[in-house]
Amino acid sequence: MKITIACVGKIKEKYLTAGIAEYSKRLSRYCTLQILEAADEKTPEGASAAEEDAIREKEGDRLLKLIPDNAFVIALAIDGEMLDSIELSERISSLTVRGISHIVFVIGGSLGLSPQVLQRADRKLSFSKMTFPHQLMRMILLEQIYRSFRILHHEPYHK
Repeated sequence: MKITIACVGKIKEKYLTAGIAEYSKRLSRYCTLQILEAADEKTPEGASAAEEDAIREKEGDRLLKLIPDNAFVIALAIDGEMLDSIELSERISSLTVRGISHIVFVIGGSLGLSPQVLQRADRKLSFSKMTFPHQLMRMILLEQIYRSFRILHHEPYHK
């Protein structure tokens, strides 16, 4: 199984870099993990709705270039389906049973994902109705993917 995280922006905070590195290392025994970063756009203070749309579109175009045609795409979106950890592990398992060998999770920038990226997605997933910083969301997502693999392998961790 290959898992790709396609995301906007670079991680600057050391504690997030360390956490992401730790979960990436843990995941290496279950899957091939790839984290691809698309450049983010500066959002001017007091940006208009049109400016925000243009920023989302630019970031979205960059994200779409990172997604292979044959990948199953799960976009992280506030209006996506909410699952618990066991349900997420079951979804990952069902994809592998269906012969899907590459899952791409997409995390947008501070303004979210463009409509084009959301249209490309095979599923939309929400972790909460709350908003999280996209850098922190990367680590949370990796932890949940790791938890999913532990559940699938009947290994302790998920309680």
